[in-house]
Amino acid sequence: MLSKIGFTLVLLMALLQGFYSIFAYLDPVAFSAVRGTVLESQGDLDWVKIYASRTLFVALIIMFLLYLRNFKVLLWATLFGTVMPITDGWLAYQAGASTDIVAKHVVTVVYLIATFMVLQMVVKRENA
Repeated sequence: MLSKIGFTLVLLMALLQGFYSIFAYLDPVAFSAVRGTVLESQGDLDWVKIYASRTLFVALIIMFLLYLRNFKVLLWATLFGTVMPITDGWLAYQAGASTDIVAKHVVTVVYLIATFMVLQMVVKRENA
């Protein structure tokens, strides 16, 4: 049961990353607004596309690890993954984004930490 919960939490995380990647490719201006930063010029569109490609890479790697049910690596990926929403939240805050947008990044960090804790229990049970 616990591994199903962990699986579902990671699957949701990977699907969200995939959605954000596609959203950033299709509408970089709207994506940057959702993320909490405003594009200053057309030249900034390239940076959003770079973000999209890296986000897609992360989503695909997470999906592959999930397919392999490598919960031990996924455990660390969720913990190390907190770097991204912490950075995004800080950048959004510095850009004067609304409290809702900054809070979304904080909620993402909490989600990743909760997923890390569930995966810790899954890995502990697998090794017992």
